[in-house]
Amino acid sequence: MELIGKTKIDFIGLKNISFVISGIIALVGLIAIVQIARGAANMGIDFSGGTALQIKFDKPFTTDGIRKALADNGISEVDLQEIKEGNKILIKMRKSTGPVGKIAETIEQDFKKGLPGNSFTIESTTEIGPSIGDKLRKDTLVAVAISLFCIILYIAWRFDFKFGIGATVATLHDVLAILAVFFVLNKEVNLLLITAVLTVAGYSLTDTVVVFDRIRENLKKNSKDSLDKVFNASINEVLSRTIVTSLTVFMAAASLWLMGGEVIRDFAFALVVGVLVGTYSSVFVASPVVVILENRAKK
Repeated sequence: MELIGKTKIDFIGLKNISFVISGIIALVGLIAIVQIARGAANMGIDFSGGTALQIKFDKPFTTDGIRKALADNGISEVDLQEIKEGNKILIKMRKSTGPVGKIAETIEQDFKKGLPGNSFTIESTTEIGPSIGDKLRKDTLVAVAISLFCIILYIAWRFDFKFGIGATVATLHDVLAILAVFFVLNKEVNLLLITAVLTVAGYSLTDTVVVFDRIRENLKKNSKDSLDKVFNASINEVLSRTIVTSLTVFMAAASLWLMGGEVIRDFAFALVVGVLVGTYSSVFVASPVVVILENRAKK
């Protein structure tokens, strides 16, 4: 299926504009990484330590009522995530020092006082110590770094080392873009976000490999043409495929984001952002980087 016909867009000629845009995104992403490493971003309890409780009420409630009931009893620094189905709410308290059983008992007493007439049950409790959260944060950064290194090795083996660098720069760009968006919007950084980041890295790599495959074919067939001409022709040839594939994935991710519920909303939002920047980087980042490296190698 083709959404568009044959195109003759000079993608490589737009590399200076795309590099400025990508440079700004990368700068904000690097700031986000530094803040995450310092624990200064909006860290979830996975990384900062704390307690999470999922509670089910018999009757509908409001988050304002929940927050007031907790604040009246001295618990003010909490994150509330309402789960529409089943009158449930997820309560997160960061860097708690008390035992999880005692915290659950305290909240239970608070709700009995602040929300009389609405019975509830505590369905699950989770506690993560600050030291474990710190280790998870550091291990996460290492995991992302290892994945990028493996991408270089894979693309270098399948294509060429310069292609490997281009694919890695594009994938790193996508990772930084997602972290930048979450940092700017002050969204919670947790293990689900890291899962989404690594998922997007895989998607972006797949999209980049398809473009690189066509470039490799055309380099063999049109070896006398300039690199800019071969790369532009290759990208234009797979542009329709790229748009159709990305649109399909985007629709699925957007559906999860809009209708999937609170628990996976941020995860799905990260996928939506990732699909958009992954498609952009495959065309406007990976290929121009390879062209620049090839031209320098020839000189």
